[in-house]
Amino acid sequence: MAAALNVLQQQVIACTRCPRLRAYCLEVARKKRRAYLDWEYWGKPVPAFGDPEARVLIVGLAPAAHGANRTGRMFTGDASGDFLYRVLHGTGFASQAESRSRDDGLTLRDVWITASARCAPPDNKPTREELANCRPYLEGEIGLLAGVRVVVALGRIAFDTYLSILQDHGRIARKSGFAFGHGVEHEMGDGLPTLIASYHPSRQNTSTGRLTEAMLRDVFTRTRDLLADRSPRSRRTSSRG
Repeated sequence: MAAALNVLQQQVIACTRCPRLRAYCLEVARKKRRAYLDWEYWGKPVPAFGDPEARVLIVGLAPAAHGANRTGRMFTGDASGDFLYRVLHGTGFASQAESRSRDDGLTLRDVWITASARCAPPDNKPTREELANCRPYLEGEIGLLAGVRVVVALGRIAFDTYLSILQDHGRIARKSGFAFGHGVEHEMGDGLPTLIASYHPSRQNTSTGRLTEAMLRDVFTRTRDLLADRSPRSRRTSSRG
């Protein structure tokens, strides 16, 4: 499984399906931000990261222009990542509370972190076509990560992307049966992982208090509870599409 996941990540890194995104990422890497002038920016599609035996799949939106597009690792080098990894460390899923670079020694336990789009988009807004171009990589990871028991979708786009994959593969009838809201939990049936929705830890959400560290910690504490319970029942919402 680890070998197959590695092959898939190499395909991600080499991807050129979205010319607009590739041009943007390379331009950001060329110009850099003043604070990171001494960095050699990654500037390529960003591979997923984590434990190949993970029982938890975290799906985000896309790399940040001066975060993962700079460091080459998901949620690494920006405020969103700082927020997320503090919570993952506090709930036992990460070996340390900070994620600064690809070689900082951070390891994940029982978690695989991926995204709906693997290239940083202008204004953090990938187009529908770009999301569709990138979706096969997420589909591939879902197929390979056979041990996943809980999926945490960070943000509405990640939530909808995951549900669209299930719908297209005939695992759910429709996406409209699944409400998005922070901490809303769905028992999917049909042997599928439990799905938990969360607000994305973007600066826009965290700086305004829409998402607090305690709120995100509750999501991953609940995730731990679900892993410990072989027959979990939904605390908030139980839905079938």
